[in-house]
Amino acid sequence: MGVQRQTAVVAVGGNSLIVDKEHQSIPDQSRAAALTAHHIAELAVAGWNVVVTHGSGPQVGFILRRSELALGEVPPVPMDYAAADLQGAIGYMFQRSLRNEFRRRGIERSAIAVVTQVLVDPDDPAFGDPSKPIGSYMDEATARRRAAELDWTVKEDAGRGWRRVVASPLPQAIVEIDEIAHLAEAGYVVIACGGGGIPVFRDEQGDLQGVEAVIDKDLASSMLAHALDADLLLISTGVPRVAIDYGRPGQRWIDRMTRAEAERWLADGQFAEGSMAPKIRAIVGYLDRPRRRGLITDPPNIGRALAGQAGTALTRE
Repeated sequence: MGVQRQTAVVAVGGNSLIVDKEHQSIPDQSRAAALTAHHIAELAVAGWNVVVTHGSGPQVGFILRRSELALGEVPPVPMDYAAADLQGAIGYMFQRSLRNEFRRRGIERSAIAVVTQVLVDPDDPAFGDPSKPIGSYMDEATARRRAAELDWTVKEDAGRGWRRVVASPLPQAIVEIDEIAHLAEAGYVVIACGGGGIPVFRDEQGDLQGVEAVIDKDLASSMLAHALDADLLLISTGVPRVAIDYGRPGQRWIDRMTRAEAERWLADGQFAEGSMAPKIRAIVGYLDRPRRRGLITDPPNIGRALAGQAGTALTRE
C-alpha cells in the first residue's frame, strides 16, 4: 500500500521548455525539461504525491509546420494525433529527467507518463466559432487554398498574416482519471493531461473519437486538481511572483491573495489574457474548499514557494 501523502498538481508551460529563439531544438528542450524536473523533485523530497501537467503550444506549432512542409509527400497530421505525439515526447523528457533526478538524490520514487484523453462536448459553442490560432503564418492566397484542400478554418491574425484556427472547447472530464489517481496514490510522479489533454468526444454509439481542437491547459490542470481532490495546484510560469499594475510605474509584487482579491483583480483587467489571467482563473476555480491552495512561481523558486519564501500564494479566504 502506498504512503499517505498530500497531493500536488504542478502545471508547467510549454514555453518553459524553450528558453529563447536560439534554443528551440529537441535537445535544447530536453535540457530545459531536466532543469524543471530538478525543481519539481523538491515536492517529492518534501513528501508530496505529484502529478505534472505541461503545455505544448510551441511544440504543436512545430509539428504542424513540419506537416505543412511535407504536404504532397505524406498525409497531414490531425490535431488529436499531434497532441498525442507531444504527450509522448514531452512526457518522455520529464519522465527520463525525473528518474535521473531521483537516482542522483537517492530517492525511492519513479515517474510515469500517461497519454491522457479529455472529453469535450461536440455541441460546445467553440466549435461554431474556432478562435485558437495554430501553425504557421501564411499569405491570404495560401491560407484560402489550404482551407479548401484540407477543410481548415483560417483567419487573419492581427495584421501579421493568416493562420489556421481551431476550436478551444471547455474540458468536461478526464478519461484516464482513475488510472492517474491510482498511480499518484501509489507514489509515482505522474505526467498527465499534456497540452490540455487529447480532445475527444463520445459518438452516438458511446465510442471515443478524436476531434480537431485545443483544450486550455490551465483549465485542464484545474479540472485535474479538482478530480484528484489535490491539496495544491502549483502553476509554474516565467515570473517569480504575480504583479499588480504589471509594467507600470506602480507595479507591485503580490505574495498572497485571497480568492475574492483574485476575482476583483481579474474583473479590473489586472491580468493579461493569454498570459497570467488564465492561470489566476484556473486557480480561482479550484479554490472551492478551505484546505486547498494555489501557488504561482517560476521553476527555480518552487522549493522556496513551498516554504512560503517565494511565489504568490492563493487561498480561499
